[in-house]
Parts: sequence; C-alpha cells; structure tokens
Amino acid sequence: MALRVLVLGAGFGGLELCTTLSDALGDEVEVTLVDKADAFVFGYSKLDVMFGRTTLDAVRLPYRDVVKPGVRFVQETIVAIDPEARRVETDATVHEADVLVVALGADYDFDATLGLAEADEFYSVEGAMRLSETLPEFAGGRVVIGVCGAPFKCPPAPSECALLLHDQLTARGLRDDCELTFAIPFDTPVPPSPDTSAALVEAFAAREIRFVPGNPVASLDPARKVAVLAGDGGELPYDLFLGVPKHRAPDVVITSGMTVDGYIPVDSATLATRYPGVYAVGDVATVGVPKAGVFAEGAARVVAEQLIARVRGADDADGYAGRGSCYIEFGAGRVGRVDVDFLGGPRPTGTFQAPSDALVAEKVEFGASRRARWFGR
Repeated sequence: MALRVLVLGAGFGGLELCTTLSDALGDEVEVTLVDKADAFVFGYSKLDVMFGRTTLDAVRLPYRDVVKPGVRFVQETIVAIDPEARRVETDATVHEADVLVVALGADYDFDATLGLAEADEFYSVEGAMRLSETLPEFAGGRVVIGVCGAPFKCPPAPSECALLLHDQLTARGLRDDCELTFAIPFDTPVPPSPDTSAALVEAFAAREIRFVPGNPVASLDPARKVAVLAGDGGELPYDLFLGVPKHRAPDVVITSGMTVDGYIPVDSATLATRYPGVYAVGDVATVGVPKAGVFAEGAARVVAEQLIARVRGADDADGYAGRGSCYIEFGAGRVGRVDVDFLGGPRPTGTFQAPSDALVAEKVEFGASRRARWFGR
C-alpha cells in the first residue's frame, strides 16, 4: 500500500513537503494537504499590498493550482488532532494517516496585548489590506511601529515596514510632519548578524527613525493614544500605531496536547515529535530557528527526504541544518540579504549582503521559482 501522509497547513513547509514527495515518489505516496484557506500569500507580499505596490488579487495563489501526482488538497478547517492515533478531525470528515506532519504555522494573539484590537496591525493579510486603504489618508503625526512580543514571524519585517513607510510619507510630502518610532523586543534588529543590524540602524538614523531596542509593547491605551513599553515602562505617544501581535500556536494544536511552552518541541535534526510517525515543521515548532518561511521550507525537505528513504528502504538523509537566507527591503527600491546559520555552531551566525540591484532581482526570482514549483505558474 502507498504511504499515507497527512499534511496540516499549506504554507512554505506544507507546500514544499508535498512537492518534494510528489517529485520523488509520485503515486507511490498518498499525500493529503489540508488548509482552511483557499489560497497562499507570500509573507513579504503583505508589505507590498500594504504600501500599494500590488493588489491582493495579484499575489493570491489558489490552492486549486496545486496539481501533483500523489497529492490531494482539501479546504477544510481542522477541529481536533489526535497525535497518538495520527487521526485528524475536520469540519468535513476524519483523516487517518501513517505519517502526520503539522505545519500549521503560528496564529496572532490579539487579545494578549491590551488595546491592540483597537489599533492597526500589518502582519495579517486582513491588516495589510486595511492599511492599504487607510495609510493614503493618514495626514501626519506620530507613528509607532511596535512589536508586542517574541518570537515573531520574519524578524526583519518590522524594520522593513519602518523604512518603507518613510518612503511612502516622503513621496506624499508628509515626512517632515511625521515622527517615526520603531520599538522591538531585541537589542538589535537582526540579532544573529551584527553587520545586518548595524546597516539597519544606520538606515534608521539616516531617515530620522527613532529606534527603541529591547522594549516590546506591553499594552496600548487607545483613549490617551500611548503605547506602554514592557522593557522600561516608558510610553510612546502615537497618532498611528502599527503593531506586530504576539504569536502562539493555533488553538487546535495547543488542545491536542502536543505543545510545550506554546509550541511543539521537535528533534532539531529530524523534526520528529515525541509521537511516533508525527513531525512538526515551521512556525508551529520549537527547533531553534526563526519563524520564517525559508526555514519551514528547509525543514520540510528534511522530513520529505526521511519519508522518501522510508519508502525506498534507503538510509536516512542528513539532518536539518538550520540555515536560510532572508531578503530585507531597505527602502528606495533597495534590497539586502542576510544568510544565517542557527544550528551549525555553538551560536547563531549571520552574514550580511549589502543592498544591490542583483539582490532585487534575486528576491523576484525567489518568489517566481516557488510559484512555479508549488503552483505550476
């Protein structure tokens, strides 16, 4: 019988896992990919939508285009997960599998930060869409970009938001009428890479963006329009607050009993959980790497290679390396890159590639290659 693989979540991890298995095994494997959404959106595309550089329709990639041998996509909402039985209940049916892979990402906990529900956030597709409509109407004042807790997805994204907002306000002739402040839990914008952090801090200074490190936003007081900082208890007045909510594993994952301290612990080399035949990849897992799509993609390939070896009766593949590259928008049409290694040494390291036209093209190719590989576009 074909190996039955059930993949929960069709993000970077789920899509790469299904594609790798299909390419190697075809109909020798039965892969069911489950997601409650009907389309995929690259995380970086949310900033493009937010700042009016594209539309949501232009960046949505419908899951109906995932047509691969051995792979079946179903749009269903997961209701319950039984990791011991590798059994999953959805709003439509019950799925059972030989191998279960949880790739459901991290959800946003808006209620964890008092007052955030009454402010703006730019990490969800819905939040980015709202801001694409309201930012062009912003007439000036004090803007605070605040991260409410760590870990959070795509650590460079709030820095990108600050720099791109500067560009938009400058283009509208409003920059002199605005004060921009960026508050983050970390002491530096990109902790594994001092050079990347230094370049970003220099970019903030050149644009008169106030950088407040080591200070996550603890709460908001919408009546007084102030953000209260957790680090030193200080307050940041704002006319516009752009927030990054606290993250947590989806409720259905937490209630399954798989989590420890909010996320699923896994073996850092194999991505295996403590349950036989159950893996977790991407933002839902604790593996010692950032919550970013490129790391979920790399982890998914490792799981896929183990399953391919299992079907082929071959030796297990190499373990997860914990390496990846993130592109960073520096504003003014410039793109840099940081190459990071989280598991290859005693401490995480990062190498900075300065912004260049070549990296602008490379980022475009990054998205195009995955659209073609996952969606046949």
